[in-house]
Amino acid sequence: MSSYRPYQHIERRKSRQIHVGNVPVGGDAPVSVQTMTNTLTTDAQATIAQIRRAELAGVDIVRVSCPDEESTKALSEIVREVNVPIVADIHFHYKRAIEAAKAGAACLRINPGNIGSAERVREVVNAAKDHNCSIRIGVNAGSLEKHLLEKYGEPNPEALVESALEHAKILEDHDFHEFKISVKASDVFMAVAAYQQLADVCDHPLHIGITEAGSKRAGTVKSSIGLGNLLWAGVGDTMRVSLSAEPEEEVLVGWDILKSLGLRHRGVKIISCPSCARQGFNVIQTVQTLEDRLAHIKTPMTLSIIGCVVNGPGEALMTDIGVTGGGSGRHMVYSAGKQDHTMPAGDMIEHIVDLVEKKVAALEAADAANTPAEEMAREAAMSPVE
Repeated sequence: MSSYRPYQHIERRKSRQIHVGNVPVGGDAPVSVQTMTNTLTTDAQATIAQIRRAELAGVDIVRVSCPDEESTKALSEIVREVNVPIVADIHFHYKRAIEAAKAGAACLRINPGNIGSAERVREVVNAAKDHNCSIRIGVNAGSLEKHLLEKYGEPNPEALVESALEHAKILEDHDFHEFKISVKASDVFMAVAAYQQLADVCDHPLHIGITEAGSKRAGTVKSSIGLGNLLWAGVGDTMRVSLSAEPEEEVLVGWDILKSLGLRHRGVKIISCPSCARQGFNVIQTVQTLEDRLAHIKTPMTLSIIGCVVNGPGEALMTDIGVTGGGSGRHMVYSAGKQDHTMPAGDMIEHIVDLVEKKVAALEAADAANTPAEEMAREAAMSPVE
């Protein structure tokens, strides 16, 4: 229903494209959403279950920590049982990186400069080449190299960028180019500045994130400020929202950030008012219930839930389905911005869920048949529910 206006256009930075398994990263590929498991990797079944929950939330790529040989041994089973590419998180131990590549990891998260000797780096790069792995150079303000801390006195954007480019050169010197870079910091200003500076001096695809952002609420706010700033400026090819919360929560927040900027579209986007004394129904409770009831839908569509007629009709103009609170226990339903029918307050939730599911089915059928979706949706989805 919605279409882009000039002021909504985001000009994305031109970057080289690599692949993490079957997921393209960079170039004209959509910004992918990542998360990381927090289970013991050695507990393959718990890790697989957690990844599957993230898959239901819409994750594109999942990272798994591999601190020891037992973890890389479990990795082959994990890779086999899930439907998204797996990134092996490696620190210091070059053998873990080689084992992870052999176990089926789609990408290795390493810092080449921390792997050890030039020969060890060569072995890791050769393993990545042999097993079709990409690499993420993961620079973090909390673990910068000693010589950079001595040079700059403290972590700062310039140190992060210099570290990233030093690691990138190591891979390029080994004729390896299937890599992306992250320069994360828990300080929003530092992270954003580092990514902006890095984006200006290279064309490598960038994995963006605010590291150790915090709890679900505070971390969501912090990440939205930092990642929203970068994405709005066109910087970022893949992203993770780092929260002290379950991985699927990170995925949902990541999608909400991308949907808010019009960069990705998935599922039902609900536009709702904060409610006030004018509301014709309990907006807060209704929206919470609808988010849960409609969480299974993947087809993009928009739904406005507005408590009264002040802004309801206007918001309905911009959404596929709109609901505006009315009087006498009945509320107005809009289809494609136009009044369609009224519904009783008593079965409001079931009515809206039914409307959305019918419209989604019509949109999917229209897409499959390559026929005008709006006409089919109007006829099949917008008829009043008895």
